[in-house]
Parts: sequence; C-alpha cells; structure tokens
Amino acid sequence: MPKLRQLRELAFNAQHGRCYYCGSAMWLVSPSELGLRRSAALVRQCTAEHLLARKDGGRNTRENIAAACWLCNQRRHRRRCPPSPVAYREMVCRLIAKGRWSP
Repeated sequence: MPKLRQLRELAFNAQHGRCYYCGSAMWLVSPSELGLRRSAALVRQCTAEHLLARKDGGRNTRENIAAACWLCNQRRHRRRCPPSPVAYREMVCRLIAKGRWSP
C-alpha cells in the first residue's frame, strides 16, 4: 500500500496542483513553486485529505485521498461538526462565488 505522502503527491498531480476545496494553486515541495516566500505560502501547502475519515473506516488509498491546501483543511477540521468533504467543497464554492472566501 502506498504511503500517505505518495498518495498526496498522486492527488496533487491528478488535481493539477489545485486545492480540492477552493481550487487555489498549492505547493508540494517548496513555496518557491508558487513564487512566494515561505511565510506567505504556508496556507497554500498541499495536505492529504481523507474523503472518508480514518475514524469512519477510511483508508489510505488513492480513491480516498484528495489534495487540499493547508488553510481549507484546517478550516474544515476546526469546525465543531466538520461537514463531509463534498458538503464543505460546495460551501466553499458558494462563498467564493459571493466573494466571501479569503486565504
């Protein structure tokens, strides 16, 4: 079974370096990939997001891992009752359309 790091990289490439939730460009190895300084680019670091949480039986498989920017991943998981990845993605898209989502 591939390691989580490998699965994150596969998801990153499959998503063309874009966040699963907000669609923003992310960096995988170095912030210089985005032409930004490290301090400004930390929120755009690529993280692995389990579409079905491990606590709910989700596994580290290619089908269950999406690439998400650090900011979206943190915002989702800091909610009292984190919505499903699909519901959160829809919410983020609605907020982006209204101009109410910012990094």
